[in-house]
Amino acid sequence: MSRVQLALNVSDLDKSVEFYSKLFDVEPAKRRPGYANFAVDDPPLKLVLLEGAGGGGRLNHLGVEVASSEAVAAAERRLSGEGLPTATEDQVACCYALQDKVWVDDPDGAPWEVYTVLADVEAPTGRLRGVCGPEACSIR
Repeated sequence: MSRVQLALNVSDLDKSVEFYSKLFDVEPAKRRPGYANFAVDDPPLKLVLLEGAGGGGRLNHLGVEVASSEAVAAAERRLSGEGLPTATEDQVACCYALQDKVWVDDPDGAPWEVYTVLADVEAPTGRLRGVCGPEACSIR
């Protein structure tokens, strides 16, 4: 199953978790200090909340969660084939998960990742790669 990911910077994680739990009628799938994510079935959405990263109420990054590393590789081939610059990361610890991913930036610089989760890890959010180079976990 694929689903769109939306990562938001929030100023108060507890208030945001309470709000999004009510909005989507689901509890967080994962909760760590300064971090929460929701695996929403309807609509298919991975919502990630990052406390204190770049200020509240701002987009952090966007993504598409896919089922396998093979699907990530296929996305990289397709995007590269369309002439889009990509950046690939394999076995990277980010957002409390071990992931394979490929990054592509939209025309305004918003980073999109196509990723798969390989395993849970106890590593904090870390830094976003993006196509243009390492970024703090927020859009420019």
